[in-house]
Amino acid sequence: MPLRTELVRQLRRRRTQVAFALVAAMPVILWAAFSLGGGDDGGSSGPSLVDLASGSAANFAVFTLFASANFLLVVLVALFFGDTVASEASWSSLRYLLAVPVPRARLLRQKAIVASALAAAALLLLPVVALLVGALAYGTGDLVSPIGESLPFWSAAGRVMLGAVYVIVQLSWVAALALLLSVSTDAPLGAVGGAVMASIVSQILDQITELGVIRDFLPTHYSDAWSALLATDVDWADMTYGVFSAVCYATVFGAAAAWRFTRKDITS
Repeated sequence: MPLRTELVRQLRRRRTQVAFALVAAMPVILWAAFSLGGGDDGGSSGPSLVDLASGSAANFAVFTLFASANFLLVVLVALFFGDTVASEASWSSLRYLLAVPVPRARLLRQKAIVASALAAAALLLLPVVALLVGALAYGTGDLVSPIGESLPFWSAAGRVMLGAVYVIVQLSWVAALALLLSVSTDAPLGAVGGAVMASIVSQILDQITELGVIRDFLPTHYSDAWSALLATDVDWADMTYGVFSAVCYATVFGAAAAWRFTRKDITS
């Protein structure tokens, strides 16, 4: 089962094409929303990311990434990983793949690699398109953060792309959980929905300050830590914690997925 064969199969699927089209369309949709919306600042005491979004391409890309990271990108990652094995089971083609024969560990590895490549490409496509749309709509001025610091365009573009890379790593726990659910069920929607629901529940719990230090162990606690990249002097502490937390969760879920798949009775 060569990687190229699996990649071509996934690229030809309608859900892959729709997912990439949605990612590419999101910055355009946000630009249209800003163009159609009014200019009322709501009497806020200071500028927010929404207020600054139309200031430059970099500001627009930052807002787009913030607006998408906690739900849209979670859904995309869960889709690529949660659908990868469960879809084969739902089509009753999984047992035929294993009868070729393709070793289970190799099958799971090839599918995980292709899903990782597609998810990373989709997540990186979002800020790239946002920078292009923002440059055409708002120009290539400096990035201005809500605290008043500014960065030149090319430095800001690099920070935005680095932020996207952080989001990719941080969402690795969603990917591994979706893969675990995918090898545990024959329903792709259940695997995708389960991973998305876990992220939503974690985000809700993270808002409960009464949980205290327990919130630090939630997988989504450091999801927005890449905002530190908007400062002139970057504080890497929270991003380091976020990467470590995501990798730990991803390792546990990924190992559980491999263990489950190698021991599961394949009947479909």
